[in-house]
Amino acid sequence: MILNTELEYKGDLFPSNIISFTKDVDTLHFYASNGVILQMTIVRDSVFRFRYTTTGIFDEDFSYAITKYASRGYNELEITEDDEKYIVTTAKLVCHIHKADMRKSIYDVNDNTLLSQDELGFHWEESYEFGGDIVKMSKISQDGESYYGLGDKPVHLNLKGKRFENWVTDSYAYGKDTDPIYKAIPFYVGLHHRKAYGIFFDNTFRTYFDFAQERRNITSFWAQGGEMNYYFIYGPEMSAVVENYTDLTGKPHQLPPLWALGYHQCKWSYYPESKVKEIANTFRELKIPCDAIYLDIDYMEGFRCFTWNNEYFPNPKKMVQELADDGFKTIVIIDPGIKIDPEYSIFKEGLENGYFCKRADGPYMKGKVWPGECYFPDFTNPEVREWWSDLFRELIEETGVKGVWNDMNEPAVMEVPGKTFPNDVRHDYDGNHCSHRKAHNIYGMQMARATYQGVKKYSYPKRPFVITRAAYSGTQRYTSSWTGDNVATWEHLWIANVQAQRMSMSGFSFIGSDIGGFAEQPNGELYVRWIQLGVFHPFCRTHSSGDHGDQEPWAFDENVTDIVRKFIEIRYELLPYLYTIFWKYANEGTPMLKSLVLYDQDDTQTHYRTDEFIYGEKILVCPINEPNAKGRRMYIPRGKWYNYWNDTIVSGGKETWVDADIDFMPLFIKEGAIIPKYPVQQYVGEKEIEQVTLEVYYKEGKEKSELYEDAADGYDYIKGRYSLRSFTLVGRKDELIIQQHKSGKFITSYETFKIKLHGLPFKIQKVEVDNEEMVFEEVKMNGDNTLEISKEFTELHIIGENSSK
Repeated sequence: MILNTELEYKGDLFPSNIISFTKDVDTLHFYASNGVILQMTIVRDSVFRFRYTTTGIFDEDFSYAITKYASRGYNELEITEDDEKYIVTTAKLVCHIHKADMRKSIYDVNDNTLLSQDELGFHWEESYEFGGDIVKMSKISQDGESYYGLGDKPVHLNLKGKRFENWVTDSYAYGKDTDPIYKAIPFYVGLHHRKAYGIFFDNTFRTYFDFAQERRNITSFWAQGGEMNYYFIYGPEMSAVVENYTDLTGKPHQLPPLWALGYHQCKWSYYPESKVKEIANTFRELKIPCDAIYLDIDYMEGFRCFTWNNEYFPNPKKMVQELADDGFKTIVIIDPGIKIDPEYSIFKEGLENGYFCKRADGPYMKGKVWPGECYFPDFTNPEVREWWSDLFRELIEETGVKGVWNDMNEPAVMEVPGKTFPNDVRHDYDGNHCSHRKAHNIYGMQMARATYQGVKKYSYPKRPFVITRAAYSGTQRYTSSWTGDNVATWEHLWIANVQAQRMSMSGFSFIGSDIGGFAEQPNGELYVRWIQLGVFHPFCRTHSSGDHGDQEPWAFDENVTDIVRKFIEIRYELLPYLYTIFWKYANEGTPMLKSLVLYDQDDTQTHYRTDEFIYGEKILVCPINEPNAKGRRMYIPRGKWYNYWNDTIVSGGKETWVDADIDFMPLFIKEGAIIPKYPVQQYVGEKEIEQVTLEVYYKEGKEKSELYEDAADGYDYIKGRYSLRSFTLVGRKDELIIQQHKSGKFITSYETFKIKLHGLPFKIQKVEVDNEEMVFEEVKMNGDNTLEISKEFTELHIIGENSSK
């Protein structure tokens, strides 16, 4: 099978000249003389879809990736032509489609910048082994162009000069540059001439991307079957590209419960019940905040899904309730392999109803996983998904488990070539019957979808929490994820940082890594540095293999424990900030983590940075990736930033040395930011929040910040029962004004804000709240630039001694 892109120009492998053109509302068809049809859909002014068929007939238009809630509609559409080309113009883009060979060029409508240009364009070759076509697209790499995205690839953020494969793969102890691994997200962002666009190749077969590796000035993508079907998404800002892609493939269906953003502890495995309780009790005794504890495969009876080992856990419901009474939510693992056992009710139901995957010649797909020989549900069958979702009733509704963790769902199979299903396995694919060649990359996604449906159904009126290892584009609608079976090495600490950034710019922000490494054993220093990074990832969980020793926060020494506690406490203080950026992600598709290039694409110095990232909108984070470090050089983005630890102000746009001994890491706050903080809790809901601190970082100029809150669980927020506070900070040489705009029906439990002022360049003369001067006793001015005011204020005016006001 030919996988390179350097093909001779053979007439039947490329579209020939266009002989006709039709238009139907938002969809255009261009017909070539050799039967090729290009279908172009104007999804939005900035989003075009291109589909090709070589047979004159398009398959049914079906995608697991595209959400039915995606925004559609355009403001302008004009189609003209001249002797050489058709010209399609919207309010944002101009597309030239050349009549001689269907090659396309796309331009910015405002300044005519060339954004994307086909090289060979669409070409194909017939697959005689499997039938259908190997479909390919090649484009010219523009001068200075960089590439980003593709999900969890453990490589440098900038993909220029590299080639990748998308085939969801169980990759135990993968390393830097290992490819492929657990996820297939065929979306990338191109950036050149300060303008960004995205390509989403919605093809679930094994796909490949070449970013100018084979040929220096050519980038290409291709698949071993299916359609050439891709979306062109224009920014020009990278953030707009990612937001539009996330809108297309789906934002999270609901906010997570707030506790899901706390700290989680996991191991393969915690058992029996006494061990689970020992771990939970130690967290509380040492006052290390923790919200969730996980049960791996050993909680089951012989690794049979939806069962309990009665020897290890004689009364699961009682144990889960006792953990809940102490603030712990219990999360359990569920794998796809169902043990072949005639006495096992789940197996019998699946067999009697024909719910398991079959081989091409009729027998069931049989593979060895943890329980031994197993059959595997066909999650691409909606009837199977419904059956699977109903299986969670006992775990969730009756036993009280609060979340489910899907593992091994690539699908991973032991002792077979490729360690997954053979190509001939058949799938329903929601009525579009196909082989595993097409369904492989979405199998884990559809398992996570079915799990989500079940957990949501039986958690109601609370919100569901699901985690998956395998994913395809759009999986972010249902679930969180982690980066798989990593290793306790400094290299993997670097990989974890890059992967989380890349997943966020690939539309999947609810992501984290196995803190400390799953395989092997970290020393205390590595664990500390990993915790320091992990508390700034949306999903925060320590997870390890029991084969390699203990990996709890107290497993090293007292100094390590103290530092770990300190940073987990910072995580809990920043929960309102994290919840706010999650709300923005769920509503607008805004990435929760921003690589520096995503934050400031106009600064070319950011295009190859990997370590530094922006947490939300206002916090700059840079992990320490080497042992024995007392600090590091890091790049500070343009603008002014406050050192989180000592309030010194740094001007950005350059590299600088930052001190960071073992108990610190480089953290900076953007000037003008207002950062909300809760008091430290041992778990979400332990305390009623009686006051929220607003950390205010002075700026001469204007800056906006937000605080989103709701009941922290449940669905009332969808009915408007939320609290959204928008703060506008205006700083001048001798005064500071903070204006608040409030919306939503939710009434918070606290009545006051504690305002803590940083970097104020003047001594305070007086304070006005809503145009009324307050004596210092009334606002509780504390002499350390902190004061308390009502949460209902509209304008806070802090006036300096030299002010004329």
